[in-house]
Amino acid sequence: MTLPTIVGAEDFDAARRALLAEEKALTHQLDALAAKRRRLPMTPVRNDYILGGEHGEVSLLDLFAGRRQLAIYHFMFPPGQAEPCVGCSTFTDNIPPDALAHLAQRDTAFTLLSPAPLPELLAYRDRMGWSVPWHSAAGTTLTDDLGIGGGFRLSILLRDGDDVYLTYWTGSRGVDRLRYDFNILDLTPLGRQEQWEDTPPGRPQTPTVAWLRRHDEYANEATA
Repeated sequence: MTLPTIVGAEDFDAARRALLAEEKALTHQLDALAAKRRRLPMTPVRNDYILGGEHGEVSLLDLFAGRRQLAIYHFMFPPGQAEPCVGCSTFTDNIPPDALAHLAQRDTAFTLLSPAPLPELLAYRDRMGWSVPWHSAAGTTLTDDLGIGGGFRLSILLRDGDDVYLTYWTGSRGVDRLRYDFNILDLTPLGRQEQWEDTPPGRPQTPTVAWLRRHDEYANEATA
C-alpha cells in the first residue's frame, strides 16, 4: 500500500494551510447554499394521513410533537422484507439518540418512516438497538404523495397551525453528507476506500458500499 509523502513539519503545515483555505472557501459556499435553501418555496402536504406509531395510530401532525419542523428519513423497508436495506440501516446507526434532543431545542422533530407494518419495524429496531422514533406508512399514500417511490430520502416538513408543507428533500449523496462515518472517513488518507473515489494509486479500494454491513454482522463475519 502506498502512503502519503513524508515531509518536514514546516512543509506539512504549508500544505495543510493551503488546503485549509480551500476548505474555508467551500464552507462559505455551503453557507450560501443553506441561505438559498431557507428561501425555497414550499408546497402543501395533506395532514390527514393515519400512521402507525409505537403507542397506537397517529396523524402526520402528531409526528411534529408540537414542533414547527419535522425531518423524515424514508427508510427502505417494504412489507415482509426479512433483511431491510443495509444503507438505510447504517444511516440510522449514525443517528445518536441525544441528537434528537438538540433538534428539539430548535423546534424540530425527527422520525424514520417506512411502508412496512409497525411490528416489523419495531422488531428490527429492537434487533439494532435503536431508540429513534419509527412510524409506519402502511395503508397510506403518504410515501407516494411525497414522490419517494421505493428509494430512500430525507424530507423536511414545516407546520403552520394544522397546515403542513414540504420545504426541502434530498437523497443519494445529499444524504451521505449527513453521516458521521462517511464524513470522518473523508478526512482520512485512505478515504472511504471505494472505487469511485479519486485516490492515489496503490491504496485500497473496493466496490462502492460493498463493505457496509449491519453493525451486528461485522462480528459474525469476523467469527466466520
